[in-house]
Amino acid sequence: MGWRLKVSHVTHVEYDGEAHSSYNEVRMTPAHNVLSSRVTVTPSVPVFTYEDYWGTKVTSFDVMEPHTSLTVEAVSRVETGGPPRRVAAGYDPSLKELLRSTPMTAVGPELEELARVQALGRDPHATAGAICEMVTARVACLPGAGGARTSAQEAWDLGKGACQDLAHLTAGLLRAAGLPARYVSGYLHPRPAAEVGEPVDGQSHAWVEYWAGQWLPLDPAGRGHVGEAHVVVARGRDYSDVPPLKGVHRGPAGSRQEITVTLTRLAPA
Repeated sequence: MGWRLKVSHVTHVEYDGEAHSSYNEVRMTPAHNVLSSRVTVTPSVPVFTYEDYWGTKVTSFDVMEPHTSLTVEAVSRVETGGPPRRVAAGYDPSLKELLRSTPMTAVGPELEELARVQALGRDPHATAGAICEMVTARVACLPGAGGARTSAQEAWDLGKGACQDLAHLTAGLLRAAGLPARYVSGYLHPRPAAEVGEPVDGQSHAWVEYWAGQWLPLDPAGRGHVGEAHVVVARGRDYSDVPPLKGVHRGPAGSRQEITVTLTRLAPA
């Protein structure tokens, strides 16, 4: 059975001076059964929504007057669910794009060969499970380390990384093993035992999905498990396809960001 959750994601940007204009994209609207959702921008400007190439809901806006700061607040109420049932594997030629490595998911020849070895004599589900176990056994997830900080190969070599790094590494290994894989960005409620109505500090989270007749999730930062505490927002090849806030501005080069994510369990329907 799924959860009802309220997700509040606030990003505040302070520029090192006055920005003359800025052009922005926001990916903060969940992809689950959304009961309500709004994105508010300060300074107040019109916002436009569309679905990107990967099926993510994007809110875009331009600020065409001088401003020294920018605040984006996204508040949603969603219903989540556990992982889907497994079905027999199939193949769709359009998935070839998600078999290709990217700069963030690329691994060296030795790791590619190790991934291919995991697929020997295994079906897609067992292969994905073996690769996930390989990653969690080798690479420690650093709590509180948000954002993509290293490449997949660097995370393997260092033996540690943020959840985004583990997702990049797992996606790269799945692709090397012949399984289409996509990077998933969203949120993870950190306290399954939290009371209904209790706000809990959270952060953005990342995991992967692999194709085996349908998309199936794996969270290498959680030893593979994906369930009702996970909230999907965006999907793509890697982090570069899914940043919560992406934009450019005309003005001072420097800026600082403050991000606050709050997750609250709601009473079931």
